Amino acid sequence: MIEMNNVTKTYKNGVNALNNIDILIEKGEFVYVVGPSGAGKSTFIKMIYREEKPSDGSITIHGTDLTTLKEKDVPHLRRKIGVVFQDFKLLPRLSVFENVAFALEVIEESRDVIRKRVMEVLDIVKLKNKARFLPDELSGGEQQRVSIARAIVNYPRVVIADEPTGNLDPDTSWEIMEILENINRNGTTILMATHNREIVNAIKKRVIAIEAGRIVRDETRGTYGYEK
Repeated sequence: MIEMNNVTKTYKNGVNALNNIDILIEKGEFVYVVGPSGAGKSTFIKMIYREEKPSDGSITIHGTDLTTLKEKDVPHLRRKIGVVFQDFKLLPRLSVFENVAFALEVIEESRDVIRKRVMEVLDIVKLKNKARFLPDELSGGEQQRVSIARAIVNYPRVVIADEPTGNLDPDTSWEIMEILENINRNGTTILMATHNREIVNAIKKRVIAIEAGRIVRDETRGTYGYEK
């Protein structure tokens, strides 16, 4: 599903964020990306949805070579990738329904398809009863669930979750993890960058650890492995 070969990223200011990364993530895997702040996790994640491009090497997602992908084709790629951010990134003046529907409106889906899909994913994240609420009428955990619903409304093959529990209390974090696990059980590949050692150590999945721009561990059922 995701393959990186000899990927290096050096920013214009000379910062070398990634060094000769080789990785293969299979369809349906659930993978944590861990490491200290500044290790290169965010750059690693951004490469996958083409927010950043490598300085060297190649990245392939489901057969699409991101390094040769034309800019006009990037929006089409992103329809196959759902992204969940730490800070939700919801549109404050739109309702829950409208925030999720927006991802379908930009690709000009029909009104009937939009309503059907939006209500399906709101049911998955247990927010059907709050479809008409505005984001500021929701708790932080509910806002993150809206963000997840928006990420999966196009039925993506991959969901990228960048610190999805970073702004949430422990109980709410476990609720978000339950939703992500359910999505993964239905066949979607999940790649989650996190600093949450409790979750990583309790819900055993593949762990890719990055330090100083290099992969230092890749364990099938790994642990967080860093002191607080």
